[in-house]
Amino acid sequence: MPARRRFDWMRRTGLVAGALIVGLVLLVAILAPWITPHDPFVQNLDNRLAVPFWMEGAEPDHLLGTDGLGRDYLSRLIYGARISMLIGLLTVVTSGVIGTTLGVLGGFFGGKVDDAVLFAITCRLAIPVVLVALAVVGLLGSSLMLVILVLGLLLWDRFAVVARSTTMQVRNLDYVAAAWASGLSTPAILVKEILPNIASHLAVVATLEMALAILLEAALSFLGLGVPPPLPSWGLMIAEGKDYMFFSPWVIFVPGVALFILVFGINLLGDGLRDLLGAGDTR
Repeated sequence: MPARRRFDWMRRTGLVAGALIVGLVLLVAILAPWITPHDPFVQNLDNRLAVPFWMEGAEPDHLLGTDGLGRDYLSRLIYGARISMLIGLLTVVTSGVIGTTLGVLGGFFGGKVDDAVLFAITCRLAIPVVLVALAVVGLLGSSLMLVILVLGLLLWDRFAVVARSTTMQVRNLDYVAAAWASGLSTPAILVKEILPNIASHLAVVATLEMALAILLEAALSFLGLGVPPPLPSWGLMIAEGKDYMFFSPWVIFVPGVALFILVFGINLLGDGLRDLLGAGDTR
């Protein structure tokens, strides 16, 4: 097999693998109320830290065992997928709208508008995301929607940079000039001509930001400032299991592996989309 064809096959394989992983997690998240074997919030202190199926003495009713409060670990892991996907998707939507709007306006109009956008991007890049998120959540209290809002307002800079640079590349092309000549308004040109032609670049950025948002939420939850208990966030499950890590290490291993697989799949999907859509200059 020629080297180039082998490389193309590997890239397509990565794209398919990433799409399958993300699609499977998304499907599990959507079907969570119907496929969970137990209520993820019901505690049973008489059955604390039941071992998973690959260990001796496992219970068939709890394939992944139970946590320190006797809650079914498989059920909490499935519902944790809902939290991770919800945070990833809504954060990308929020940050994507903000960043894309600023970037397209700055790249299309230039001049003082572009200067203002560049100033906003510079200010955002000077802000440490984790420290600001910790401060805001610590002051206002942890909640799911607050975490999504804070991450969405802090992760728009890459969208803005990519949207600005790609808009500057396409604003002087022939089809934009033809749209001007046909009498289209500025908003119509931005929506019908500019955005569709930079969408492939933004799709790659969206996958990167989604993976980052999921990791940041897990980090905040691990520190006790993310999704509040008893919601089954994977980061919170790791935090709750750290007290048992020396005697029952699987309570950290299981959600940690799930988090790794999801982020790995999202990154595979992003790399595959970059190659497929020819958006390699976004990174």
